[in-house]
Amino acid sequence: MKPKAQITMFTVVLGVSIVLNFFSFGRLYLNSDDDPDLTWTEDAAEEAEAVASIKCSGHGMAFLDGLVSVEGKPVCECHACYTGPDCAGVIQGCFIEADSGDPMFLEPFWMQHASGSTIVLAPWHRMSYDLGDGSLISKELETRIHKLHEITKNANTDGKYIVFGAGSTQLLNAAVHALSVDNDPAASRVVASTPHYPGADRILDSDNYDFNGDTYTHKNDIGNFIEFVTSPDNPDGQLRKGILEGSNVKRIHDFAYYWPHYTAIPYPTDEDLMLFTLSTLTGHGGSRFGWAIVKDKAVYEDMLKYMSLSTYGVSKETQLRALKLLDVVIATAGREMFDFGYSTMKERWGKFSKVLSMSKRISCQQFDPLRFCNYFQELKGPTPPFVWLKCEREEDVDCNAVLKLVNMIDWP
Repeated sequence: MKPKAQITMFTVVLGVSIVLNFFSFGRLYLNSDDDPDLTWTEDAAEEAEAVASIKCSGHGMAFLDGLVSVEGKPVCECHACYTGPDCAGVIQGCFIEADSGDPMFLEPFWMQHASGSTIVLAPWHRMSYDLGDGSLISKELETRIHKLHEITKNANTDGKYIVFGAGSTQLLNAAVHALSVDNDPAASRVVASTPHYPGADRILDSDNYDFNGDTYTHKNDIGNFIEFVTSPDNPDGQLRKGILEGSNVKRIHDFAYYWPHYTAIPYPTDEDLMLFTLSTLTGHGGSRFGWAIVKDKAVYEDMLKYMSLSTYGVSKETQLRALKLLDVVIATAGREMFDFGYSTMKERWGKFSKVLSMSKRISCQQFDPLRFCNYFQELKGPTPPFVWLKCEREEDVDCNAVLKLVNMIDWP
């Protein structure tokens, strides 16, 4: 081929190459509105917003994965004691089921922050068992958790390890396993101070280890103990510390309610093993996500191994949702959510206290005086999510039966 023809051919090929690369660049980075490959989220967003717009009178909600009508369209799922297509009807004689905690009081906050906390998942999102680095824990989410505790001043995470779990219950079991002598839970006795939250005895008592009851009854006993400490305590809302002493005692600290919307934060906790959960922080109990902050590397590795063998980590979708929620919280250093949560709980306690003050038959727990909160930088009183009721009459031996007379079901 003659030199002139070679130059001409080279020019043509180069020109075609530049055009193709420019076209590819445009498709990748200019995101043209008429590109069908980049609009696959539109139908999903339209469907989600259509369901979210269904009105349920403030007493219910419609969901993408919820109940549907005979026509196959989403309908309202009503809260307890409400009924009707829009949940506007009140069920007469309905019993108030106050035997468990469902943190729905933060639902209005998240409805106000929908755009920042909504996630859209591609069908191919995180299909692998592992993350890109081979681990089961999102490093970005781990970073957010460290930042969260830094801004709320409720826990020291410096130099500590973080383990993810499906809520506090799974983490608690992993912690008991890791803290047991030679990983043999039968070799250590698990104890918790009374009053402890309903069901704790069943959670702490399993085929693998035995729950040995109230901590105070073992103050002078010899042996290996795992002490479970809840602070603030459920149900009385008191800030608690460990009771047993000695090198044979190991502790698990449950700080599920140690957040500014439930209690003053007088100091950052700095224990060897601390449990926290998303449900009490943001209200997303259905996501089943919690984390442990662990000081000892060997305990951390044992807990990771337990989590890997039991469920192979936490769902990647759950981790992504937690990441987005914490981003919203951290964006304002927590102030918007904690201000909303605290004011809501304070208002509810005010109404409840007013009603209870008219009764001489039933009373509730007495709270500590105001404490200085390092987060809010002012004195704050406790606003716990649970009430510990007491029947004052001697003849009211069964307080649960007394409450049923007024259509209330509690946890005895």
